[in-house]
Amino acid sequence: MNHPFIVLVDDDRQVIRAILRDVRSRYRDDYRVVGTESAKEALELLQELKLKGESVALVISDQRMPEMEGVALLQKVRSLHPEAGRVLLTAYSDIEAAIRAINDVKLDYYLQKPWHPPEEKLYPIVDELLADWSSEYHPEEEGIRVVGYQWSPKSHHIKEFFTGNLVPYTWTDVELEEEKAEGLLQGAGVSREDLPLVVFPDGTTATDPTLVDLASRIGLQMKATGEVYDVAIIGAGPSGLAAAVYGASEGLRTLLVEQQAPGGQAGTSTRIENYLGFPKGLSGAELTRRALAQATRFGTEILTTQGARGVAIKDRYKAICLSDGTEIHSRALVITTGVAYRTLAVEGIDRFTGAGVYYGAAAVEARACKGEVVFVVGGGNSAGQAAMALSAFAHEVNILTRGESLARTASSYLIDQIAEAENIRVRPFTEVAGAAGDRTLEKLTLRNTTTGAEEVVDARALFIYIGARPTTDWLGDSVLLDDKGFVLTGRELMNAKPFRSRWKLDRDPSLQETSAPGVFAAGDVRSGSMARIASAVGEGAMAIKQVHDYLART
Repeated sequence: MNHPFIVLVDDDRQVIRAILRDVRSRYRDDYRVVGTESAKEALELLQELKLKGESVALVISDQRMPEMEGVALLQKVRSLHPEAGRVLLTAYSDIEAAIRAINDVKLDYYLQKPWHPPEEKLYPIVDELLADWSSEYHPEEEGIRVVGYQWSPKSHHIKEFFTGNLVPYTWTDVELEEEKAEGLLQGAGVSREDLPLVVFPDGTTATDPTLVDLASRIGLQMKATGEVYDVAIIGAGPSGLAAAVYGASEGLRTLLVEQQAPGGQAGTSTRIENYLGFPKGLSGAELTRRALAQATRFGTEILTTQGARGVAIKDRYKAICLSDGTEIHSRALVITTGVAYRTLAVEGIDRFTGAGVYYGAAAVEARACKGEVVFVVGGGNSAGQAAMALSAFAHEVNILTRGESLARTASSYLIDQIAEAENIRVRPFTEVAGAAGDRTLEKLTLRNTTTGAEEVVDARALFIYIGARPTTDWLGDSVLLDDKGFVLTGRELMNAKPFRSRWKLDRDPSLQETSAPGVFAAGDVRSGSMARIASAVGEGAMAIKQVHDYLART
C-alpha cells in the first residue's frame, strides 16, 4: 500500500525548505512529504492525486502567496480532499484571517512562523492532526470488513459496536454491491442466509457473531486483572473518562467498566461545537478517542462489553457484580452510567428498531441514507446535530418537534446552521403517530399536535432523540434515588427523608457522595446535574478529589 501524502506550500524558498526538512525528518517513514513554492502547482498536484485515488492526510499552506492566498487554496483542498487536515501557515499579522478561516473553510489549525523548536511548536500539532485523520482512514483492502443487509438489525448492531469502540471497518451492502459481496461470501464459504459476515484482517471470518465474540476477536479487555482497586468507575461517558484520567494520573489503581461503547451519548455526537479549547469543534468520537488514550496512558484498566448488575458494601469494600457473573472489588466507587435514550411509544415502532428506526445512531447510519428522505424526532441539540450529519447524505431531512420551533431547546449556533442547510426542514407541532413497512420501515404516520390532522409519508429512516432516562436499574436499593431515578448526592441527598436512616457517619456526605459512604456519582446520572459535556467532565474530575478525601479517612 502507498503511504498517504503530506503537502506543504510556501512561496518563500527558505521557508519551504525549512518546513520540508522538519516534517520529513519526523514523518517520512509513514507519509510521502512533498512541497512546492507555487499555489498553482500545489493545486495541480492535489487534483492529480485525486484522480489517481491517492490519500492526502494533511495540507499546510502559507497565507500570503502571489498566485493565491492560503485560505483560498485550503478551500479548494476541502473540495478535493475533504478528509485531509488543513493548516494555515501565518505571520503574526495574519492571525485574524486565520481565525476567520476556522469558520469559512473549516480550518483545522493555524501555525505561526517561526515554529522553532519543532518539538514544541510543530510536531505536537501535526501529531494530533495526523492522529485524527488516521483514526478515520482505513483503506478498503485493509482492516475489518462487514457484509450484510443495510436495513438489518443484526448488521446495525455490529456497525454500532465497531463505531462506538472506535474500530475502523468497511461496510458492504449485499444488495447494492452484489459482485463484491458475493466474492467475500464465496471466500468465506457462506451464503446470504448466514449474514452478517465479518472478515478480519488476518483472513478469518465470523458469521452473525455476538458482540462478546467481536470484542474478544479485536482484543478488547473483558476480565479484570486485579483483586482490589482503589476506585472502580462504572460507565465510560465523559464523566467516567474524566474520572479515569484523573484517578489513574494521581496514582490510584483505577478500573473503568463500560457495557456498550465508550463516550456515552456524547460519543455518538457528530459535532460538538462549543467544547472549550476546540474552536473548529470536534466529534464525539474524537473526544472519546483522546480521552481513552489519556486514561490508558496513565494506567487505567478498561473493561468493555461488561455491565454492572449490582453493588454491595463488604467490610468497607465495594463489591460490584458484572454481567458475566464475576465480581470486582474496590475501595471506592464512582457511578457514571449516564442516561439512555427514551424509546418512542408508538404502535409499530418496535418492529423496526435497527431496521429503519434508530436511537442516537446518526453517526453510524448517515451514509446509508444517501438520497433518501429521513426523519429526526426531537428538538434538542442531539437531534439538531443528527440532522446536520444526515443532511450531508440524505435528499431531505425532516426534524419533527412538538413545539413551535427549536428556539427553546437547541443552541442558537445549531439553529443557524439548520436554517442555512437547504435540505433540512423543521416541522413544528408534529409527532409520530404510527410506523409501517414489510421487513423494514417504509412509511410513517405524522400527526399535527394542534389540529389532530394526520398524514402518511414515505420514510426510509427515523432517528429518535426524545430525552433520556437514568441508567440506574442495576443499583437496586444500594443508594437513594430521586423520584425520576437519578442518584441523589450531597445536599439533595441530605434533604431526602430516608437519608438519616441510611447515613450512619458523624460527617455529612461530600458534594457528590451518595447515601452509601465511598460511593460517588458524576455526570448525567446524578440528580441535579447540568447535563452538558463540560460539566460532566468537571464532575468526573471532582469525584476523584472526593475519592481521595474518603480514602484518606478510611
